[in-house]
Amino acid sequence: MTLQDGSRSDTGIATAPVAPTRPSQQEKPTTQRGWRTRGALVAAARELFEEKGFRDTRISDIAERSGTSYGTFYHYFETKDDVLHELFSVVAGEMFTASQTTGAVGDDAITKIEAANRQYFTAAARNARLIAVIDEMAIRDDRFRTLKLQIRDLFLRRNEAGIRHLQRTGDVEPSLDPTIAAAALGGMIEHFTQMWFIHGAKFDEDAAITTLTRLWSQALGLK
Repeated sequence: MTLQDGSRSDTGIATAPVAPTRPSQQEKPTTQRGWRTRGALVAAARELFEEKGFRDTRISDIAERSGTSYGTFYHYFETKDDVLHELFSVVAGEMFTASQTTGAVGDDAITKIEAANRQYFTAAARNARLIAVIDEMAIRDDRFRTLKLQIRDLFLRRNEAGIRHLQRTGDVEPSLDPTIAAAALGGMIEHFTQMWFIHGAKFDEDAAITTLTRLWSQALGLK
């Protein structure tokens, strides 16, 4: 979630994460048909990763599900890791965008926190199964661990910028360490959504959002 609205934070960080680019020999499609084929491969891979897991999904499975061929896959991707990397970047971008608020939700910080939490939870529920795959790969693979930490840092830096803004306006105690506060509060939301949407813990949505918003606000000392 975020305390900021608009297109840029107080630190000038753009509100759209750009994941590191992996080198690839494959070129991007140059025709609409090519983009449709590539999109079908990505969509099929996501379905299979969520159904079977990353390790049990074969490239031949992706080709069959997408209605293409084994050779077609390699025309667009070098490995299935490349497909997961792309999906990771897309999901991270969606989660990042979902957790920002606009002036339409009100000007006070607590209202923005609640709106951001609600939007983030909606995106987290929609992407929960793929996030579980990504988290598993981040534990096993240094490349995905590095990518996860880089994307997570974008969220934390934006939250930190929001806390610093509230400190400048006098709404948050200036002695509070904004970097640690952003990491702790962001971790609370991240872990809660994992337990809820990935591991199956049951909560009432409105009660959960209200409670987490209250915890976040009280931790910062917001009135």
